[in-house]
Amino acid sequence: MRTIMAKSPYDSSFSFSKRHFHRIMGHDDEEEVLPSVCKDYSASAPSRKRGTISRLRSALTSAIAGRRRSSGLGPRVTGTLFGHRRGHVHFAFQVDPRAAPVLLLELATPTSTLVREMASGLVRIALVCEKKPSPSSKTLLEEPLWRAYCNGIKCGFAVRRECSTVDWGVLKAVEPVSMGAGVIPSDCGGGEGEMMYMRAKFERVVGTKDSEAFYMMNPDSNGGPELSIYLLRV
Repeated sequence: MRTIMAKSPYDSSFSFSKRHFHRIMGHDDEEEVLPSVCKDYSASAPSRKRGTISRLRSALTSAIAGRRRSSGLGPRVTGTLFGHRRGHVHFAFQVDPRAAPVLLLELATPTSTLVREMASGLVRIALVCEKKPSPSSKTLLEEPLWRAYCNGIKCGFAVRRECSTVDWGVLKAVEPVSMGAGVIPSDCGGGEGEMMYMRAKFERVVGTKDSEAFYMMNPDSNGGPELSIYLLRV
């Protein structure tokens, strides 16, 4: 396994993420965050647009402001992004690096596209699913299908899936890496060529039963997270 970057575990306090939350909760920055996530709805009818953006605004505000634990995952998780160069990108969130993933998502976005987006700066991914008219017994992390947006642009769908033998092989291969990015040889990636990966600690924030957010924890306290993932049920 060839590692591009590897760092020791990041075990400092939540101070960095708290500063980031205070910044995006300001009125100016809030206006910058929400339209970027909701940008794809601009072609809808005006009344529907206002209603949809209002619901997304409420859900995102709850995800940013709320801070409580729920079962399954705690406030800090291990997150791994991986995928073949010409394949789709996968997200896996684990309680710890040795545990089976609590959430594994496959996005329609090609791995190479996401790598380019992350190289250009801050990336926000919003995964939105529809709230059923009748109360659902599913938790937010159990929803099977999501509409996906990357920096406000619609990019297909995301599907929740069970961890396959190939997925587990990738997670085991990168288990010693606490934070970093690199390439896994083809013999560990299912025989379809090299597998690209990025692994980091994420701070998990639960707003309501219909909104959660994952913020990549960055040791550089002078900048914000490079990657934020929002799960919204609206």
